[in-house]
Amino acid sequence: MNVQSVDGGSAFDFGKTSEMYAQFRDIYPPELYEKLYALGVGKSGTRWLDLGTGTGVLPLNLYMYGAEITGTDVSAPQIEAAKALAQKRGADVRFLTSPAESLPFPDGSFDCVTAAQCFWYFDRERVVREIRRVLKPGGIFIKVYMNWMLADPVANRSYRLVKRLNPAWTSGATAYSDVYDHPFPGGKVDVFTAEISFTRETWHGRMCACRGTLASMEEKTFAEWERRHRKILQACPEQFKVRHRLYIASYRVE
Repeated sequence: MNVQSVDGGSAFDFGKTSEMYAQFRDIYPPELYEKLYALGVGKSGTRWLDLGTGTGVLPLNLYMYGAEITGTDVSAPQIEAAKALAQKRGADVRFLTSPAESLPFPDGSFDCVTAAQCFWYFDRERVVREIRRVLKPGGIFIKVYMNWMLADPVANRSYRLVKRLNPAWTSGATAYSDVYDHPFPGGKVDVFTAEISFTRETWHGRMCACRGTLASMEEKTFAEWERRHRKILQACPEQFKVRHRLYIASYRVE
């Protein structure tokens, strides 16, 4: 994992967010899954590997189409949460703890490899080599990124509060710069926007599960952030929408 280029090398641990992540980060819009399926992700008769799967959001929303799916993540707590969700939903998805840079699979094992909200955390040189190794010739690699738009007033106030208490946090800056930094030739990037519905509680939970809060704040700082964030949300309607921008970068790897 390459964390030196993220938040100036400040420590973070998504394992701390596993409970919140499982409850509040399954928020991708249906259009994303439609676009991924059209690219071949999750199709019956294929083998699909989801790197940095976290709590298994992508696999658990596309497993019903019949692909043989494996999700890996370096965080054991995230993988345990993914397994629990899969069992609850009756989803036949294999989850295992593994760094993306050293995968326990034979060469040419998968038709498709995905990395959602995570590619910029990896050791780029090593993970590109592993993706090429485990993909079948002509297989597809896809990286996904989604973030709120700062023009949205709720997102903007939440963002500014996190930055005030955790100034090292760079939000989506590293991820955005990664979108057009193509790891393989012939990359195609699909960009679109979506309005995602939240309540005060689900937006607070989504913000708790971001890198800048629970994953990296000290306990006292996080408690202060929670107190202030809930106060901010009291001025919001009980239900609201937050506009997001999504990126799908896809590559046919020969």
